[in-house]
Amino acid sequence: MSFTLHVDQNKYLPVDGTQVHAILTVASTEAMTTQAPQPAEAAEVIIVDTSGSMSGGKIREARQAAATAVRNLRDGVHFGVVAGTETARLVYPRGKGLVRASAATRAEAVREIERLRANGGTEIGRWLWLAGQLLDRHPGAIRHAILMTDGQNNESPHVFDQVLRQCQGRFTCDSLGVGEDWVPAELRKVADALLGTFDFVRDQRDLADFFARLTQTAMAKTVAELVLRVWTPKGARVAFLKQVSPTLLDLTGKRTDVNELIGDYPTGSWGAEEREYHLCVELPPNQAGHEFRVGWVKLLLPDTQEVLAEGKVLAEWTDDLAQSTRINAKVAHYTGQAELHQLIQEGLRARDAGDEQTATARLVKARQIADRSGREDTARLLDKMVEVDAETGTARLRRGVSKADEIELDTGSVRTSRLRSGPDSGAA
Repeated sequence: MSFTLHVDQNKYLPVDGTQVHAILTVASTEAMTTQAPQPAEAAEVIIVDTSGSMSGGKIREARQAAATAVRNLRDGVHFGVVAGTETARLVYPRGKGLVRASAATRAEAVREIERLRANGGTEIGRWLWLAGQLLDRHPGAIRHAILMTDGQNNESPHVFDQVLRQCQGRFTCDSLGVGEDWVPAELRKVADALLGTFDFVRDQRDLADFFARLTQTAMAKTVAELVLRVWTPKGARVAFLKQVSPTLLDLTGKRTDVNELIGDYPTGSWGAEEREYHLCVELPPNQAGHEFRVGWVKLLLPDTQEVLAEGKVLAEWTDDLAQSTRINAKVAHYTGQAELHQLIQEGLRARDAGDEQTATARLVKARQIADRSGREDTARLLDKMVEVDAETGTARLRRGVSKADEIELDTGSVRTSRLRSGPDSGAA
């Protein structure tokens, strides 16, 4: 696997400027070789909600989806299937650990999955805790879990948050919410803590397709864990580091200090892909004409400390207004994408609280940003939430919005669009 790290920024600051913004584009490609690459060691746990609310068609679709995920596992991958209620139970294999995937073990797993029945409550933290225990036995592997649920977590927020903290750094987890009774904020917590994604399965008949895509993506990962190591000079600090593409993920609080000037930020496992990160460094102002290196970013393997790619973030103070006020196109684009997410979240919370004025203002502004940045899917959903009179410009919330549309808008707000190519889209 070959990696590159490219920095987009406008290095020029006004003489009183104290923040430097940069977009870090990290890309990985399969290394050119005459030999076929060896598949990476991997461990996968498939977690299926089998609580009472999954009865009827849902449990049938869930069984089919879990079976689809198992069939998409490549040979040699350690795997297991967990049934989740108010407890967590390893339904395959029958034992205390994972088993390697083969034609025989996949068939055995499918047979056990077909026996799953819906009954009991929902305590997602217990499911994740068991997944962590199972995956801990494979420390050198790419460790991943898929979780699906259709209901609200019955655990106390304190217990749930504690489990998520304990699971951080041990494995990644992608989550799916099915139907209209689950809470997006709960799966957002899982995604944030475990460096994964979460998505809405609007039609339960599509569940198998979602499981297949997530499993195939997990099987394509070839590097278990990489970190972004960020150095800043004395007197400076990292204000934030966020993944901004393909989804929004705040890494700021996940920093591990190496020393006073250096911190590591986890990025999870990698395949052939591209991600972008927004780095903001705060530092004291300086005199015009002085250029400094205010950030040195390295992508590295934490176990061996091997540096795979690196880039420098610069700052130069100037009294030239034209230089210091020019905003880099990528920085502006992803700042807008983050604002879009925040406006949607604030608008939905205000709507739930009955504050129609705030909800309308936030969602109308979000609609404008979605239109400017090419987020046609988000704009379409926002049109279902608010309407604007073309003649008077008066906006109001729509009545009778379906719960499914609200959930789709909520979950979709973490996805971002790429910057449209054009004359103003390059580095500044």
